[in-house]
Amino acid sequence: MTTITNVLIGIVAALHIYFLVLEMFLWNTPYGRRVFGSTPEFSKASKVLASNQGLYNGFLAAGLIWSLLDPHSHAFELKIFFLTCVIVAGVYGGLTATRKILFVQALPAVVALVAVHIR
Repeated sequence: MTTITNVLIGIVAALHIYFLVLEMFLWNTPYGRRVFGSTPEFSKASKVLASNQGLYNGFLAAGLIWSLLDPHSHAFELKIFFLTCVIVAGVYGGLTATRKILFVQALPAVVALVAVHIR
């Protein structure tokens, strides 16, 4: 079960690296606009905000990766903390931006968090 749990956490971390790239580097490109359903005007005007948001997603990914590589006895707590942060961010985004975020961000983290607890 530990391997499955770590794979699930790795998937959540990879998603957040993808979000970082989308928001920091691809926001104002045709691909970024298509993913987020935005216009060229909106993506240009909100580029700095999206970049900041992408940076925070990178911090979440870094924390999840840290939880997978922690050589000490804090890995369990790190996994719970960072997965919970992802869930909170996903629920907030789902309630304030688009419900899609609940399924793309929060749901994978919930699945991984459940796996952490039943390991």
